[in-house]
Amino acid sequence: MSRETDDLAAVAEPPEDEDLEDLALGEDYALNPEFVSDVADALDRGDADRLRELIAALHPADVADLMGFLSADAREELIPHLDPETLGWILSELDTEIREEVLEHVPSATLAKAIGEMESDDAADVVDDLEADKRAQVLAAMPETERAAIETTLAYQDETAGRLMQREVVAAPQFWTVGQAIDHFRKDGEELPELFFDIYVVDPAYKPVGAVPVSHLLRSGRQILLAQIMEPVTEITVDLDQEEVAYIFDKYRLISAPVVDTAGRLVGQITVDDIVGVIQEEGEEDILALAGVSDAGRDAGVWDIVRSRLPWLVLNLATEAVAVQAINAFQGEIAKLVTLAILMPIVASVGGTAGTQALAVAVRALASRELTAANSVRIVGREMIVGLMNGSVVGLVMSVATYVLFHDLRLSLTIALALLVNLFVAAAAGILAPLTLERLGRDPAVSSSVFVTFVTDLMGFLSFLGLASLILL
Repeated sequence: MSRETDDLAAVAEPPEDEDLEDLALGEDYALNPEFVSDVADALDRGDADRLRELIAALHPADVADLMGFLSADAREELIPHLDPETLGWILSELDTEIREEVLEHVPSATLAKAIGEMESDDAADVVDDLEADKRAQVLAAMPETERAAIETTLAYQDETAGRLMQREVVAAPQFWTVGQAIDHFRKDGEELPELFFDIYVVDPAYKPVGAVPVSHLLRSGRQILLAQIMEPVTEITVDLDQEEVAYIFDKYRLISAPVVDTAGRLVGQITVDDIVGVIQEEGEEDILALAGVSDAGRDAGVWDIVRSRLPWLVLNLATEAVAVQAINAFQGEIAKLVTLAILMPIVASVGGTAGTQALAVAVRALASRELTAANSVRIVGREMIVGLMNGSVVGLVMSVATYVLFHDLRLSLTIALALLVNLFVAAAAGILAPLTLERLGRDPAVSSSVFVTFVTDLMGFLSFLGLASLILL
């Protein structure tokens, strides 16, 4: 089944499709508020015909987006107006939080039919979101073959290739010719995956020995053996982490890849559309982790958001309590020269910004494998040199500004040197913190920012007040 708009024609044949599509989406492909309001009004009026007409004009991904803009009650009212085929595609596109809520309101029999319309990887994700009782009901209502496929997929660890793969593959023996393959695929077309790019050539033990791209197959003569035109394949093992899979796809520019079990037998395939989702998901996780927060979806509760962010704020409060002890140690100096209290936050703040810059670059480089043990010394050295150069320039600019404001050369020299020291330390902390955490087997994106903030604040206060006590007092 295709995901194009005409797949939804089974719901209804809406008049003036083009006008409805124009009403539904803006130039940025986001849903227009007016269209969302029309859907909500149709639900309020109980106008089933108008509702089906509006929904039929949308791609399933846009219907999934629409669900996020509707209230929970409105979503519940909308569900009965979706046929199982359409519902299946929509469920695969929904945000996890909204999907879990929607699944509660779909009858088990309807849900079994909807899941049967989905690709095996998407079907397993939906079943995994079900409560235990409802999962048993849904699986019991499904054909034995589909049920067995989903249960096998769910047996693999989450976020691995086994969970990411779709079990539907196109395979052929080495001794087949191009003509035999084409005739066979045409005869059994309904059994083919909806989307595939390669025919995997397998040996008698069903182990992949090569692959023939569909485009290559169509350009070859009917009498040519598949073994003569097949290309080497990059195999993915079922237990490989999805981040590793995404890295392999990016590195080798893959469109699809076979997935093999521990014995090397072909059990599924991963296609580039699955990898796009993984890259987006992992990127979002890293960005949120870098800030010490979790995803706050459109329906996230206030308490859930508070609970995810508060521990990091408390930890940051504890580290800052240690950092301010540097200020406490120089109370006498600050009392003698109040100007220090005015300029002191600048040094810490600029250092924090410099540390965050280095940290963001380091986390991205680690995630993309651009920063490894092979080049870590060079990259660390480069960041330290950058810190010195930035510190020199920023220190010079700030020293001039300080002299203009306070007409004190020694104070200007103090803040210039403090900025030089702190930006150098900030660059070192920003690159070394994530490297150290990764070496320790921890996620470098999760806690690096708290550590870097602590270091830059502590060194900012120490360097500025320490130098002030030596130069000014």
